[in-house]
Order: sequence, then structure tokens, then C-alpha cells
Amino acid sequence: MYKSIVVGTDGSSTADKAVAAAAEMARLTGAKLHVVTGFKSGTSGMGAASGAALVDGGLEASLRQEAAHEIGQRALSTWAQGLEAQHHAVAGDAADAVVNTAEAVGADLVIVGSKGMRGARRVLGSVPNSVSHTAPCAVLIVKTDG
Repeated sequence: MYKSIVVGTDGSSTADKAVAAAAEMARLTGAKLHVVTGFKSGTSGMGAASGAALVDGGLEASLRQEAAHEIGQRALSTWAQGLEAQHHAVAGDAADAVVNTAEAVGADLVIVGSKGMRGARRVLGSVPNSVSHTAPCAVLIVKTDG
């Protein structure tokens, strides 16, 4: 049924529920699991007016990428045992990271958690809302809040 499943994680307990569901779906269908962690590659409030700011910005981006990699590796070691699985640490916001990875790997299913689907975030935008409207394939939204 599914050959390639993409799921995003930020390491939170709600994202863990989505990763667990994605791993189970991959087991049931024999699909390859792609776990995606987005990270910001720019600096947070630092200008690039000096060489020091550029070096600090590069260090900050490197640390964010390393943290994203660690989050993904934890998810793989926790839920992807026995599966063909890969982690992707992708620069950019979470929704774009998930959608871009789904396009790149030819995913036929994206799984996201429901966190952010209620209240102001639902109206202003959330990862599950953005992914569900822009993914190149089917999207399963797993109830992860409440």
C-alpha cells in the first residue's frame, strides 16, 4: 500500500506520538520511514554587520543542525527498530521541511501530529494545517493533543 512514509518530529512528546504511529504504519505496510526534523539556519536576532556575528551565526546554525540530527537519531533508535528508516535534518521551518522531504523522497504518505489544530494557531497556521494543504501525497493527522 505505502512504500515511503514521512513524519516530522521536534522531539516533543506530542511529536513522539506521530513518530510512533508512522513507525507502526511502516511496519504494517513494509514502507521505508523518513523522519524529518526542521531547524532554523539563520541567527536569532543577530545582525551580520561584523565578522564575529557571521561566525556566531554559523556556529548557531551548526548547533541547531546537530540538535536536529540528535532528535532524529533518538526517534529512529526508539521507534524504527527493524524498519528501513532514515533521518533528515532539514534547514527551514517544520512544515516546509516535511513537505520538501516528502517531495524529494517520493513519499506516498505524510504523518503529522494534531498539535496546533485548535485555537489561534489553527487560524494563523500550524504545521499540520500547512502540511495538509501543501503535501504532494496523502496526509494522516494523528491525534496527539488531549
